[in-house]
Amino acid sequence: MTFSITIIITAITVIVSLMGFNSPKVIDNLIFYGPAISRHRQYYRFITCGFIHADFMHLAFNMLAFYSFGQVLELGLFSAPDIFGSEAPFYYIMLYVGALIVSSVPDYFRHKDDYHFRSLGASGAVSAVIFACIVLYPTLPISFFFLPGIPGWIFGLLYLGISAYLDKQGGGRINHGAHLWGAIFGIVYTVLFVSLKGNINVWQNFISNIGG
Repeated sequence: MTFSITIIITAITVIVSLMGFNSPKVIDNLIFYGPAISRHRQYYRFITCGFIHADFMHLAFNMLAFYSFGQVLELGLFSAPDIFGSEAPFYYIMLYVGALIVSSVPDYFRHKDDYHFRSLGASGAVSAVIFACIVLYPTLPISFFFLPGIPGWIFGLLYLGISAYLDKQGGGRINHGAHLWGAIFGIVYTVLFVSLKGNINVWQNFISNIGG
C-alpha cells in the first residue's frame, strides 16, 4: 500500500504533536524561539515548530485543512503532465518545507532577541498548500466556518486581507503573520516553478478559470 506524502506528513505531525501534549520538553525542544536560533544556532526550529501544536483543536484544524487540500494538490494538480508530472513529489515537499521556513522568517527578525515570543503550528505551510491550489484552480469552492462554499480566489482575497490586518493589529495567540507569509510563499512558489517547469501559462489559466 502506497501512502501519499500528505498522509505521511499528517501522520508525523499528529504523532509529534500528541507527544508534545504530554511532554513540555518536546515542545521546548521544537518550538520556534528566536533567542535559541540567534544565540545557539538552532536553525532546525524553523521547521520543527510546524510539527507541534498548542492543543487538539489547533492540530485538528490544521491537519484537516492540510489533508483536504494537500491530496488535491499532490495527487491531482501538481502531478498533472503539464505541471510537474513525475517530479511532483519533490516540488510538493519543497513547497511545504519552504513555507515552514519562510513563514517564520519575519518572526525571526522581529523576535530574535525576544525571550517571551514563541510560535508553533503548521499554519504557514498549510496556507501555502491552500494558496497553491487556489493559484492552479481558482474556482475551487472553499467553505470556512460561517461562510458557504465560495470560489477559491475570493476566499484567497479575504484571507490575505484579514490576515494582513490582524497581523498589523498584533496581540492574541494566533500568529496571523505566519498565515500571511505562508500564503504569499505558496502563491510565489507555485507561479515561479510552474512557469519554469510546466507547460501552462499560470496567469492565463487563472484568468480563464475565473471567467469561465
